[in-house]
Amino acid sequence: MQATTKPLLTLTAADLMSTPVMTIPQETSLREAARLLSQSSISGAPVVDTEGRCIGVLSSSDFVTWAEQGGEAGGAGDAGETIRFIAPWGEWIKIEDAPDNEIRHYMTAQPITVPPETPIGELAQKMVDAHIHRVLVVVDQNQPRGIVTSTDVLAAVARAAQQATWESEHPRPRVRQRRRPAPPA
Repeated sequence: MQATTKPLLTLTAADLMSTPVMTIPQETSLREAARLLSQSSISGAPVVDTEGRCIGVLSSSDFVTWAEQGGEAGGAGDAGETIRFIAPWGEWIKIEDAPDNEIRHYMTAQPITVPPETPIGELAQKMVDAHIHRVLVVVDQNQPRGIVTSTDVLAAVARAAQQATWESEHPRPRVRQRRRPAPPA
């Protein structure tokens, strides 16, 4: 995310988005996608087709859905390697328990996407309405360029609140305007 001094309500997706955005090819296995997310310390990423167009998003919520549906083990991971993925409620899921099936069967299709000029208020409303924690910023035929998370929006609100507090505690001195003498009559 970029640091900005713009007023809160003038911020856009371009101001808030994290770049570059990691993408996951649609043919990736669920196990490999989980490894990629875990190694990158992120909880979700856009899924792209062979042309790089966003066709879905894979997030920790999708792993939870898989687990709720009785996700069966797809085999053991690499010898001696235990990689875990954290579920939204804080439970760790062993990646080795994830099946090798392609993620396109587990991802959330038709993710919420926005252009870079989308205002912060609209970003927040989309997240609230869809009960999601990330919005994908796309350009040129659905090509992912960034990602805005609920944490990014909250960080912008927190910065604006800190700035407002500082300004209220440190008011600018008033500039006295000199009275100009009246022009001669």
